[in-house]
Amino acid sequence: MALHAWIKPILLQGSYAVLEPLSHLRNQEFIDSLNDGELWKLWYTWIPKPENLEAEINRRLDLQVKGSMIPFSVIDKATNKAVGMTTYMNIDSQNKRVEIGSTWYRKSVQRTALNTECKLMLLTHAFEDLNCIAVEFRTHRFNRKSRNGIERLGAKLDGILRNHMIMADGVLRDTYVYSIIANEWPVVKKHLTHELQKNR
Repeated sequence: MALHAWIKPILLQGSYAVLEPLSHLRNQEFIDSLNDGELWKLWYTWIPKPENLEAEINRRLDLQVKGSMIPFSVIDKATNKAVGMTTYMNIDSQNKRVEIGSTWYRKSVQRTALNTECKLMLLTHAFEDLNCIAVEFRTHRFNRKSRNGIERLGAKLDGILRNHMIMADGVLRDTYVYSIIANEWPVVKKHLTHELQKNR
């Protein structure tokens, strides 16, 4: 697979959600979403404050230009409004690996079919279009909601990177690393598809 196929912005569409290339066109919708639950107050993850949103979008778009990230706006099809962001990050086209991360959703759509469908679309594109051999997820040791969600997808724990990162407040982060590998994808896909069908 050519490198450009890995770093090219793409549009992914489902029944509940659309993943469109990130831009500044929906900034007010992002701000409204951040205010739903005051997401930036979560100490164990980094979600921008409304006043830092523009800089965060610029950061993600810069990483896209450098070829290490494909950032998406998460659009709720029911309202046609942005409800969060997600990315392919740490893109490694040579070794056919990506990480799904830097994800956040407004509180009202967390733990809904929209979230499940976004992961299904991202994983399907990674394994079936990019022919990935593995897709990775990483999260803070204390982000139990995120860890539980990743495990519900069917990802397996690879290990714990202790003192992996220095957070903005100086606290050290232990990072839990999970992955789904290519030969696990068929059963994970069946599981996620089944979960979505229960919502219909």
